[in-house]
Amino acid sequence: MMKEVIHPMDKYLRTEIFPTAFCPGCGCGTILNLYTHAIDELGINPEEIISVTGIGCSSWIPSPYFKGDTLHTTHGRPIAFATGVKVMKPEKKVVVIAGDGDLAGIGGNHLLHASRRNIGLVVILVNNLNYGMTGGQVSPTTPCGIKTTTTPFGNSEYPIDIASVVAAAGANYVARWTTFHFYQLKECIKEALNKKGFVFIEVISQCPTSYGKMTGLRTGLDFLKKFEKLSININYVKDRFFTDIEDKIVVGKIVEREREEFVNNLKKINEEKIKSLQ
Repeated sequence: MMKEVIHPMDKYLRTEIFPTAFCPGCGCGTILNLYTHAIDELGINPEEIISVTGIGCSSWIPSPYFKGDTLHTTHGRPIAFATGVKVMKPEKKVVVIAGDGDLAGIGGNHLLHASRRNIGLVVILVNNLNYGMTGGQVSPTTPCGIKTTTTPFGNSEYPIDIASVVAAAGANYVARWTTFHFYQLKECIKEALNKKGFVFIEVISQCPTSYGKMTGLRTGLDFLKKFEKLSININYVKDRFFTDIEDKIVVGKIVEREREEFVNNLKKINEEKIKSLQ
């Protein structure tokens, strides 16, 4: 009789619905693995986490695979829902995990203003550079010149540097890693979960099925090799011109600061108003 194999992070996962629906080589499984390990190493009770997500491949990371309270919302709206959750439950860790189409495309305005407000959310944007779930259409983060199902002769648009936009908007913490940087990404998630204010992590992730079919990167390993080759740590380019790092994936911690968190500000204003009326 074969011995039952138990996943080391079983207590954080709904393993009764495994194997996952992720395509072979997809980076979402790696991110789910690192996310649960980060929670485990920090000793966080999953009951203290409320996950919010939208529509897309990466939205399956918290829903249905993470064993905890989750809001699976409409496309582009996870940050709007998460904002309401944080205002009503400020003591909870509210984590948004969604894709580049969800958060940088239709949800870009919500992302921009949540950054500006510096509301206490942890947002993990899984950037697979295309709309993977629906067939590989061009997304706001697709590199210029890349062929997709909706740009078969090459993408004529320049991609948005979403991490830099969030940093400029006022987030307390912004970082970018790839799925190749699994140790650094896990440590980054751990740091993010303990950070106050708006926290944003962009994860460049592989999509061998949809993005890969148009670019020739047909396995997860193909992507990881490319991520390794193209990545350059921001710690080594702070004093260099941007042209020196063009076409590279700049990874590392982009910004970290201490601005007052939105819910705390809101609470102070309300308390002062109540006192003035007494």
